[in-house]
Amino acid sequence: MKTTGIVIIIIGILLTIFTAFSFFTKEKVVDIGKLEITRDKPHNINWSPLIGIAVIGAGGIILWRSGKRSL
Repeated sequence: MKTTGIVIIIIGILLTIFTAFSFFTKEKVVDIGKLEITRDKPHNINWSPLIGIAVIGAGGIILWRSGKRSL
């Protein structure tokens, strides 16, 4: 469980630092026989840094709970 907590904390840090993700897809504009015109269409995915902070907190709780030993 400690490894899982550490991995979740690292993911939370990355989500806090990088708050956006962009990628491109190709879209056909014209398709007439052998003539084909395409364009790159950008897509952006944005999230709040608060999500990263919440994930860091969840990883911290998992790490804290795995440190406790049950009797």
